[in-house]
Amino acid sequence: MPQTLRYTLISLREMVMSFGPFALLTVALLGLAYWWLDPNPPKKVVLATGPDQSAYAEFGKRYAESLERYGITVELLASEGSSANLELLRTGRADLGFVQGGTADIGYDEEDSITSLGSLFVEPLWLFYREDSARRLRKSPTVNNLAELNGWRVNVGTAGSGVPRLFSTLLDVNRVDPKQLRLSELEQTPATVAFLNGELDAVVFASAPESLMVQMLLQTPGVKLLDFAQSEAYSRRFGYLTPVVMPQGVVDLARNIPTRDMRLVASTTSLLAHSDTHPAILQLFAQTATNLHGGSGWFSKAREYPSLEHSEVPISPEASRAIQSGAPFLQRYLPFWLANLIERMWLAMGLILALALPLSRIVPPLYTFRIRKRVFRWYAELRDVEQRFEADAGQAADLVEQLDAMESKVEKVVVPLSYTDELYALRNNIHLVRKKLLRKV
Repeated sequence: MPQTLRYTLISLREMVMSFGPFALLTVALLGLAYWWLDPNPPKKVVLATGPDQSAYAEFGKRYAESLERYGITVELLASEGSSANLELLRTGRADLGFVQGGTADIGYDEEDSITSLGSLFVEPLWLFYREDSARRLRKSPTVNNLAELNGWRVNVGTAGSGVPRLFSTLLDVNRVDPKQLRLSELEQTPATVAFLNGELDAVVFASAPESLMVQMLLQTPGVKLLDFAQSEAYSRRFGYLTPVVMPQGVVDLARNIPTRDMRLVASTTSLLAHSDTHPAILQLFAQTATNLHGGSGWFSKAREYPSLEHSEVPISPEASRAIQSGAPFLQRYLPFWLANLIERMWLAMGLILALALPLSRIVPPLYTFRIRKRVFRWYAELRDVEQRFEADAGQAADLVEQLDAMESKVEKVVVPLSYTDELYALRNNIHLVRKKLLRKV
């Protein structure tokens, strides 16, 4: 092996031996931080939506398509609606879910287990009724308020949707005894079929206008929508209700549907998440919510939603940052997995580097010590020879032989070129001791 290469390899070996423990310590600390912080999100999450063909189900599909780009699979869990979604979150069967304000009780003790990603959109209370039923029961084609529904066959949705609870509250403030109505709790699709077949006089939905059922009923001949003339009063009585107006012609401008402004009461729907849901997942859902719900609609202006207001549970910090500031800086230029890893690990990496840098100053002196140790360890034997000679000069011949053996070993010692002066100094000192011994031989 060429001497130059040999010197280089020795230098590299000693450098690795000197730097290795600090490198291993740094890697171990990074591994521990990675395990503790768990920066990478799971590849699959469960989103509780709602009945088939509902607005919740449609939005759920859009969220699934959006997060698929980041390698996240969103499993859509169909449910009866808001109340059922909240129960799925409580039991841990869903990671996230759509929940309508005022349709479910959220206790103070749940604030630590459930978090909100903000209000996404308003969900008006739609009460559709058949015009022929109004003529038959009211002797008039139009119904003006809930008090005029006595004796009607009304479907209020399943208990899991939360609508029966909300509708019951509205009946109560209108002093309408629910026993005066023939209430049913069918799901949206069978209820709509029964309604169109004349088996029901009215159906009640609480849904965003994107719902296919709402869109269809708004354009069905012979079906009318109740105008909540007292919508402002309802909102003053119940903090979770908001008065909204559906402008004339917004459904179909050519056919002028509706023919006049329609006043409705609405609650805001929020995207709630279990507190154990990974922060990166919350961030992605909040960013997606901004894209999906940030445009203008029938009842909102552009960028009005998602909103951090009207929340019944604490807002997630990740959602707050995403809604207020948009996508993090690194995500604009790096793949999501890398940007997320850096974003969630940077503090830990900074602390580890802050600890490692001072320790790294030990490496150069340690490297020097390990190289010089190859030379200096022979001085102990050399001094022992000299001390034995001074104690008994008669053993000089034996000590000379020991020096010769030591010198032959020292000649095989290899150090980097920058340290050869110390090696030659050792050999010169061996020669000086030998001369001293030879005077007595």
